Amino acid sequence: MISRRHFLSASAGVAALASGMPSARAEGGQVVVGTWGGDYGQLLSDIIDKPIMTPRGFEIVQDVANADPRKTKLLAERQSRRGSMDVACLSDNDAYIVSQSDVFEKVDAAQVKRLDKVFPELRSEIAIPHIYSAQVILYNTNQVKTPPQSFADLWDPKWRGRIGLADILYPNNTLAAALAGGGGVSNLDPAEKKLMEWRSLDVKIYPSNEALAAALKSEEVWLTTMWLARGFMWKKSGIPLAHVVPKEGTPAIVFQASVPKNAKNKAGGFAYLDAMLDAKAQGGFADKMGYVPTVTDAVLPEDLAKQVSLTEAERARLLQPDYAYAAGRSQRTLDFWNKEFKA
Repeated sequence: MISRRHFLSASAGVAALASGMPSARAEGGQVVVGTWGGDYGQLLSDIIDKPIMTPRGFEIVQDVANADPRKTKLLAERQSRRGSMDVACLSDNDAYIVSQSDVFEKVDAAQVKRLDKVFPELRSEIAIPHIYSAQVILYNTNQVKTPPQSFADLWDPKWRGRIGLADILYPNNTLAAALAGGGGVSNLDPAEKKLMEWRSLDVKIYPSNEALAAALKSEEVWLTTMWLARGFMWKKSGIPLAHVVPKEGTPAIVFQASVPKNAKNKAGGFAYLDAMLDAKAQGGFADKMGYVPTVTDAVLPEDLAKQVSLTEAERARLLQPDYAYAAGRSQRTLDFWNKEFKA
């Protein structure tokens, strides 16, 4: 769970500190990492795979897919003697769903040496927390002079045809709609009415985060709900963006990594989890993608921290997720998104 204290810890400091990695537990070998493609996968390769893992004798192979196919594969393979992944990257909510089927090995300091550097409130029995950020409203500053202050403001008819959403972030878009309709992390039912109202206002759906970024850049759409870290990265690429932390409150997302119980190379998998917690690597993800580090010795430069962290007032609006509720409702959420909202 995310604490306000932890967000504050990343708000000031000096450049990210390099840290020594523990010695490999095995003589290298192939490590298959189930992860997202795009920017995240590229940064794993540039910041972790090549500089940290390859010199230690590991061959890293990325199994690239969106989260839903990866969850399906993990669950389908759980009875197999050997699975296809040594490391599985998932959001905190998705990891919770998969963990209910006893898919992952437990993570402790005997396996992941840098676990003691992880902020206590981010620790999990079945995963290491890699990076995290908060969900905000992003808007194009060329076109939006009076920005919305709440999720509910995104339903103003003046934004007809100018709201864009990433299809793969349907759970987060659904939560934004629920909050706008008076619901919350434990009550997504109001989202269904609000999503249909959004559709009547010609909201646009894009198949990926990258496609949404292109639409914001071309000014096909002007506003979206997205992770602050993504907004930071898009702004660095030249898109004129600013953000608002909604008045209704907003969740944070933690991107995690786990080792399946039937991994072919468990030692390599845990070595990879160690590498993901490397302080220098975490600082690199913050600098390139705007996600806040999860370890105590990765302290950000002050100018960077100001762009990716939250103010004290904004931190007060952070919402704690209800994993059990979201998991129990996940199929309904997906079905409504695909069969009703997008139909």
